[in-house]
Amino acid sequence: MENEEWLIPEDDNHHAGFVSIIGKPNVGKSTLMNQVIGEKLSIITSKAQTTRHRIMGVINGDDFQIVYSDTPGIIKPKYELHKSMMRFVNTSLDDADVILFVTDIFEKHDENDVIEKLKISEAPVILLVNKIDLAKDNQVEEKITYWKELIQPSEIIPISALNNINIDKLFESILKALPKHPPYFPKDTFTDKPERFFAAEMIREKIFKNYKQEIPYACEVMITEFKEKEEIINIRAEILVERQSQKGILIGKGGQALKKIGIEARKDLEEFFAKQVFLAQHVKVSPDWRQQRNKLDHLGYR
Repeated sequence: MENEEWLIPEDDNHHAGFVSIIGKPNVGKSTLMNQVIGEKLSIITSKAQTTRHRIMGVINGDDFQIVYSDTPGIIKPKYELHKSMMRFVNTSLDDADVILFVTDIFEKHDENDVIEKLKISEAPVILLVNKIDLAKDNQVEEKITYWKELIQPSEIIPISALNNINIDKLFESILKALPKHPPYFPKDTFTDKPERFFAAEMIREKIFKNYKQEIPYACEVMITEFKEKEEIINIRAEILVERQSQKGILIGKGGQALKKIGIEARKDLEEFFAKQVFLAQHVKVSPDWRQQRNKLDHLGYR
């Protein structure tokens, strides 16, 4: 890495670091990630556990580089898939130069193992009390007092990720906490994920938005073809489900449900890639894929 010509010399006044966004499902981590990056990199829905990977987004300035990591919501694993998701969280904690621990005005955090890690973390912990736009009476003050006593973070900032409240203040706090370091990525980098990953995530997002109960959680999307031409991108996606009954629900009567997913996903894909997209989708039954380590490895859950 030292030979890369885009690196800034060690003695220059440049700051860079990894900023990990962690917290329980549905507290607004992905909304925050998309807000601070200025790009839609993470799925946002009202359903819990939509983020399954560690997704990095990079913000660059003349004298700084911030590498944000959106992570899966902290849960107690029920499947092998969940274990992989929690490994992404732990890796993110281990790598972090700054930790953004996101909670909201509605809940108390009960994952004691993570709380204990935060208490002994060498990285500064900035605690974010999200959704303050929905607060009543003294909810915000009560939450700040509770968390200050529990983990003694380096700073507590009440925010609304959705409404961009105190996001500028958070940015200033992160800059102050960044260590002096050359950039970790070229300055034109904005994420560590390939185009295929975001294509799959956009399709998976539409599944989460259009189906209820277990269907979204039993689905995974694989991009089997991504061919970019001058005028169009040809994308073929394979959607995995665990049971034949789920396949029938996903496709719908006469294929109309799957067609709706395709229309909505293609719109987002064309906006994201700024080019016309041809999208073909195929649904395949892969029994118990969430429990099988070899399948999870193939799907990128290493």
